[in-house]
Amino acid sequence: MSRAASLEREGGTAAALAPALTHPAHRQPSGEAAVARLATASAALPKLDSKAYEPGVVDLLFGLLCDVARRRQPEVELALRGQSLPDTVPRAVWRRSLQAQGIWFQLLSIAEQSTAMRRRREIEIECGYDHLPASFARVVAEAAAAGVPAEEVRSVLQNLKVRPVITAHPTEAKRVTVLEIHRRIYRKLMDLESPRWTPRERRALVGALGNEIELLWMSGELRREKPTVAQEVAWGLHFFSETLFEAVPLLLDKLEEALHHYYPDERFETPRFFQFGSWIGGDRDGNPFVNNEVTRATLHENRLACLKRYRQRLVELTQTLSLTAEALPMPESFRQQLSRALEQSGEGETIAARNPGELARQYLTCMLRRLDTTLGHAQRRGAGAAPEGGYATADELAADLRVIEQAFVATGSIALARTYVRPLRHEVETFRFSTVQLDLRENSTVIEKTLVALWRSRAADGAEPPAPQSPQWKAWLLAELARPLDANMSDASRAALLGTLPALEAETLQIFCTVREMRRVVDRNAFGSFILSMTHHATDILGVYLLAKEAGLFSDAAGIESCTLPVVPLLETIDDLRRAPEILRELLAVPIVRRSLRAQGGVLEIMIGYSDSNKDGGFFASNWELSKAQTKITRLGKELGVTIAFFHGRGGSVSRGGLPAGRAIAALPVSSVNARFRVTEQGEVVSFKYANRGTAQYHVELLASSVLEHTLKSEREEALVPKGEFDEAMEALSGASRAAYAKFIEQPDLIAYFQAASPLEELSALNMGSRPARRFGARTMQDLRAIPWVFAWTQNRHALTGWYGVGSAIAAFLAVRKERGLELLKRMYEESRLFRLIIDEVEKTLAQVDLDIARGYAELVADHRLRESVFGEIEHELHLTTQMVLRVSGGNEIAERFPRFRERLARRLPAINQVGRQQIELLRLYRQASSDVERRGYLVPLLLSINCIASGFGATG
Repeated sequence: MSRAASLEREGGTAAALAPALTHPAHRQPSGEAAVARLATASAALPKLDSKAYEPGVVDLLFGLLCDVARRRQPEVELALRGQSLPDTVPRAVWRRSLQAQGIWFQLLSIAEQSTAMRRRREIEIECGYDHLPASFARVVAEAAAAGVPAEEVRSVLQNLKVRPVITAHPTEAKRVTVLEIHRRIYRKLMDLESPRWTPRERRALVGALGNEIELLWMSGELRREKPTVAQEVAWGLHFFSETLFEAVPLLLDKLEEALHHYYPDERFETPRFFQFGSWIGGDRDGNPFVNNEVTRATLHENRLACLKRYRQRLVELTQTLSLTAEALPMPESFRQQLSRALEQSGEGETIAARNPGELARQYLTCMLRRLDTTLGHAQRRGAGAAPEGGYATADELAADLRVIEQAFVATGSIALARTYVRPLRHEVETFRFSTVQLDLRENSTVIEKTLVALWRSRAADGAEPPAPQSPQWKAWLLAELARPLDANMSDASRAALLGTLPALEAETLQIFCTVREMRRVVDRNAFGSFILSMTHHATDILGVYLLAKEAGLFSDAAGIESCTLPVVPLLETIDDLRRAPEILRELLAVPIVRRSLRAQGGVLEIMIGYSDSNKDGGFFASNWELSKAQTKITRLGKELGVTIAFFHGRGGSVSRGGLPAGRAIAALPVSSVNARFRVTEQGEVVSFKYANRGTAQYHVELLASSVLEHTLKSEREEALVPKGEFDEAMEALSGASRAAYAKFIEQPDLIAYFQAASPLEELSALNMGSRPARRFGARTMQDLRAIPWVFAWTQNRHALTGWYGVGSAIAAFLAVRKERGLELLKRMYEESRLFRLIIDEVEKTLAQVDLDIARGYAELVADHRLRESVFGEIEHELHLTTQMVLRVSGGNEIAERFPRFRERLARRLPAINQVGRQQIELLRLYRQASSDVERRGYLVPLLLSINCIASGFGATG
């Protein structure tokens, strides 16, 4: 029996977790009778603890989904209950059963999120907020108890910057319509937790919940066409309007409350340390659909989203703060400010007459008039700052809010200030007039081609440019960067320069012109950084500096030139990670770079890629090389007097760095966090973390408190102190793991096996993201993006990107070190956070592998020799890795040490396995179809099966 089958046996099917629903479908009540029965059963939910609550919610949701199926298509209920459909059923029933399984996985995720929220509340009620994992209260309480001086905490807070960056990678298949239904289901589950409902009211709530599930049934999961970048922008902004605008001010309140409680005699100024970034509309790397017009349109939409939010909040404040001058005499300073505001509004007498004696309302109405002017200008996509009478910057709006807040405080109404006004001020200071900071990303190959074109446009007598990366090339870049700024360089002359370049190269240079233009139009902080993917040399970054200079992004304040756009090298391959100190030392020796860093705040940001380093060297080697690179870069920064900040390019799956956030941050090297942390939030991870209010608040606090904790404690913690013996073992294991992985992926025919034994080629039809699966369109291993590489290996149940090579590495280590080696690895498992994290995540990935189903996919490979050779290697390495991981961890069975993970997986595996078998057959039929009409008939169910498995596992790409 396979591990997956064992988990199925122990966990049972979804129906087994809902014992009230296990009798045959024809005996089940339906319609109003089903709702009434489920409503009666749900009355127990408010009294249950989280352990008992989860099965109860699962029972409820499963019953409602079965009721929909029973009324809409009775055969589908058989599939939901784990029974095989007869071969004779119409294809439409097959499609609907796959969609129903996908809906069930979505409902399970909602139930688990609801349970997790309930569990956190139980901990806080029973033990106190300072016992809640991932809370500021726990981190600050532990710091105070450990004697960390308030001055040290204050210093860390002044530097604290936490910035998740939302990206629309092609691993998210959910449309905004579906996300909105999910949100309503989550909220209705929250409502059902209350004991206050009468039986009639509870029946109505359960009926409404059933209606939402029926809407899911009828809405359809598949996109009719590939999403545009504009649709992806709307998808990203959806999470701000639903949860994130509100979550960040609450986060600041939690930190201030914890500081006040545990350092009661100290005063802290809490900066706006938490901001969001985005790549949607700015990530051009291999995406031909992102151009300068798209970037401009994105910035306008980002701007409108926050302006509309501020208007809504101002209207609410105006309606709420009905305070009379008699009841709350406002200070003279406020009255003077109000007089000026009324005069400048042009409607002072009307506003004062409408709200006589209500001074706060009068001031807020003046603010609303100004904001409406700004919003109208933004809706017309007007150029330049807001017209006269509007808010030109977010700072002006925040200043007006501060006027009201300080007036309330001066009159003793501190609670009113904190409850009503300050949260909006925090929103404005955080999200400004741009909602997010938009990063720009491009590939080093494209930048190099643009520089060559620029050289040729200025070359005399048709001379050819020096070879890129040659000494002559570097000398040219340095000479151009040292050339004094042309103060007379006008927009017209820049346009003339663009006219001399080929179209693609002109579009690339225009990126930087767009930054210059849109900073004036939207917000000075509308852009984050320019990220150069596949940075291999220091000259790659110098080339970006030169293009920024040509576009007018250099300043010469006080006669000292510097670049105003932060340029971030993205180190992705293992070779580049190893060469990072050499690259950065050369880069930091260039005066213009050092001057620019000083002007930008003295911080050099380095982005490190988890995806390509994994695809390049395997899971173990990737994690160790990333850790080593951070250690070496941090030391280099200290040596050269430059503060280093890391930007972690993580994906959703374990293979692409999607590790548990708290544990992953805790395992980072000593001093590498240093109060600054950026991380990508990709695809389905965004929906999971930020779709619901309670979950979003938890995750932003988890991220921020983990960064604060690492910064305060990393130099004091024994677990993070480098140990030569451990490092030596990690180096040996990494080398052996990478060698085994490389031997496997470098087989000449592996790509042929991969394409045949997985839905790799069919993924492009799923319309999950605007980006192509390949950067430059070549059908090679090198050009294939890491996302579809991981996604397809997950679909076919090999999941080898999260474990391959680890077994060979441990076995080779023990073959040399014998029992002393095993003792060392066991000690590392107990004492090294990184090693334990790697082993634990490998073990969880192994639990998702099913060799029986994987062999079914392998049977799709026509070449018998290739099939048996490749699958035989996978099977051997899988058994070896399982054996070695259990020897190190001391476990008896895979995933037994992770009961919550095991329960979650067991709940899903029966349906995932069932869909996997269907997908194998669908792939066979689709590929063997004799006509396009026949092939199209299999496409929809095939894509539904891909979508279903992705929903079942969650983080798959």
